[in-house]
Amino acid sequence: MTLVFKIVATEEWRAAETDGVFAGTAVDRADGYIHFSTSAQAPETAAKWFAGRDDLTLAAVDADALGAALRWEPSRGGALFPHLYAPLPMSAVVWSRPLPLGPDGRHVFGDLGA
Repeated sequence: MTLVFKIVATEEWRAAETDGVFAGTAVDRADGYIHFSTSAQAPETAAKWFAGRDDLTLAAVDADALGAALRWEPSRGGALFPHLYAPLPMSAVVWSRPLPLGPDGRHVFGDLGA
């Protein structure tokens, strides 16, 4: 299973869990797709877009379950990032957990395996 990761405000994530689907953040909706990162990209994404925030959830999503709506497209530095051109069904989420800040102010990801 290939996992991709979504970093999102915990309040938004809880609402999506209640609804059974995640339509994306305001930035996602403005861009026309839901932004994801690979396990290697997630720490840099957190540092660039979510620095200092301690109100976050990290969600691991089964990329294979998303089908053709998930596209790998060049972004930061030309690296391929996963972008979902559809709402995210909660059935594709493998796990979600808080994304805390460590003593150094950087987010603590822990093991990102399934």
